[in-house]
Amino acid sequence: MPAPLYFHHPSSLEHDTGAHPERAARIPAIERELESRGWLGFERVLAPEVERPALEAVHPARYVLGISELCASGGGAIDLDTVVSEGSYAAALHAAGGAMAMADALMAPDGPGAAFSALRPPGHHAEPARAMGFCLFNNVAVAARRALDVHGCGRVLVLDWDVHHGNGTQAAFAEDPAVLFCSIHQWPLYPGTGAATDVGRGAGEGTTINLPVPAGTDDEAYVSLVEHVVVPVAREFAPELVLVSAGYDSHRDDPLASCRVTEAGFAAMTGSMRRLCAELGDVSLGMTLEGGYELGALARSTAATLEVLGAEQPPPPRDVPVHPLAAEAAARAARHWPVLSAG
Repeated sequence: MPAPLYFHHPSSLEHDTGAHPERAARIPAIERELESRGWLGFERVLAPEVERPALEAVHPARYVLGISELCASGGGAIDLDTVVSEGSYAAALHAAGGAMAMADALMAPDGPGAAFSALRPPGHHAEPARAMGFCLFNNVAVAARRALDVHGCGRVLVLDWDVHHGNGTQAAFAEDPAVLFCSIHQWPLYPGTGAATDVGRGAGEGTTINLPVPAGTDDEAYVSLVEHVVVPVAREFAPELVLVSAGYDSHRDDPLASCRVTEAGFAAMTGSMRRLCAELGDVSLGMTLEGGYELGALARSTAATLEVLGAEQPPPPRDVPVHPLAAEAAARAARHWPVLSAG
């Protein structure tokens, strides 16, 4: 199988946010760490600009034009959290383009099987017609929609383990039964969405699974939620592509939230996804970078993820106890997913 792919582009450094947690220094911090580890076997690929049809499959043309015009005029604040500079539009086009190219590679018959798109700005808060939460275009949604619309993929799983709820991704797919969206996020916290009772709408009812957790939640609970809620549902759903919104702001050292996940926790969740993909018949696994604002923790956590993501074989199964948060979540979700009440 070809080497796993690492998508990047220098335009990520031109998205100038000033004195802001989501800053250009995030990318060099990650890449210094990966370089020190020999890039963990990943092939580095320059991300293209997103193709306009791929972008407009998620975001209306008038919204894309508005972002373009704001950046061309020198930039400014979109809201209290989200700012753009002259270079932000190109950076956002490449960030979405990296996700698009990742989907193209992973869905190819001779594709690599695993990839990581490490570009900024992040994307999971960007709703179809609203930039927010440091995000302009929803990169993981672009990847999922590309797989569905262009490559004939029947079902996509998106797991979001960023500490903040992926409201934009949920908004993009809340009524779409072809996308199973699972989000583990601190609650209450920005953006205030992601209640456990929010399960999607219409034809998509049940294919949104929100897994809110309290401040202080650690590796044990996160890994248990993945193993005992996300994985059993995903087996039943049988995705043909698995995507992860890989945010590292749930790390115990991150300044913007209060969860207690460590590098080992991110590695373990990646391992769960690798085993799931193997069990489903060598389904491909792709990840897009989201949050993570303490540079050392971000770099180490990304490297821990890629070490498992790019390994030749998934790690062996682990005996993961059922955490009370996972038991509660499974009981709630069993209404739509009876597999969770088995046994």
